[in-house]
Amino acid sequence: MAWMKSKFITLYITALVVACAYAVVNIVNGANSAHLLTWISVLIATAPHLLFFMKIFIVPTARTSSNLGTLVGLGVIGAVTAVISVLQMTSIAWLPLVCAIAIGMGGNLLYVFWYSRFGRGENQQLQVGKKLPGFVLEGQKGQQIKSAEFVGKPALIIFYRGNWCPLCMAQIKEVAGQYKAMVDRGVQVVLVSPQSHDNTESLAKKFAVPFQFLVDKDNKAAEKLNIISKNGTPAGMGVLGYDSDTVMPTVLITDAKGKIIFADLTDNYRVRPEPETFIQVLEDNGITVTDQSSAATASA
Repeated sequence: MAWMKSKFITLYITALVVACAYAVVNIVNGANSAHLLTWISVLIATAPHLLFFMKIFIVPTARTSSNLGTLVGLGVIGAVTAVISVLQMTSIAWLPLVCAIAIGMGGNLLYVFWYSRFGRGENQQLQVGKKLPGFVLEGQKGQQIKSAEFVGKPALIIFYRGNWCPLCMAQIKEVAGQYKAMVDRGVQVVLVSPQSHDNTESLAKKFAVPFQFLVDKDNKAAEKLNIISKNGTPAGMGVLGYDSDTVMPTVLITDAKGKIIFADLTDNYRVRPEPETFIQVLEDNGITVTDQSSAATASA
């Protein structure tokens, strides 16, 4: 099933581009009135979702609504309108009908209610109140970094899918914007991905904040923590050096003793916690600016 998702997203976006382009060509070329309404219906069903993908790649977007109600509604409206217009013709125009129903409405529904969801079960290891399980990551020079090294200071640990994921990049940008708030509370920020060291290094240079950018080689930590996403990377990303397996977006916050005080195990890659949530969790658990300042003064 996972390999089907990998291929679906690549094929779906390609199909949206083709369907929208073909509809525009037919409209511009002056299709007769009956066909004109049909091709307009195709645009109603497909163009909004194509624009949605363009937006999340161009404009930093860390999260969306769960069900994308407006897009789903437009897909249905476009498909229904296409059916009505085709029924008024003397012969059935199959191509625009397929574009509106299969690509516009059908592809839309599959993306929102099937592709976007991981189907995560309950994770017994990553529950609030439990100690962070042991795992090993790699630093930028290939050195081993054990999770035990995060103990001693509060930690915000984000497992992200890779530089190819625009929502992950937007989420990291939000966290980078919270840099001072994290430092003031003595929080170490750890960003983990199964991508290559070269991609991780380029990301670290892009944000230029003193976070730990680490690599989960061969998804060993993700597999141990039961957050691996088999074949979760879109088909075609292999040419850019990304493995087919990736990680389900996961955010953990631990206290200075290594106890998990927050765990976001989203079941939808488009639904992620607001950045203010992290600060609130720290405050609720007594990890405040005042406390950290006092501790620093006392130790001095």
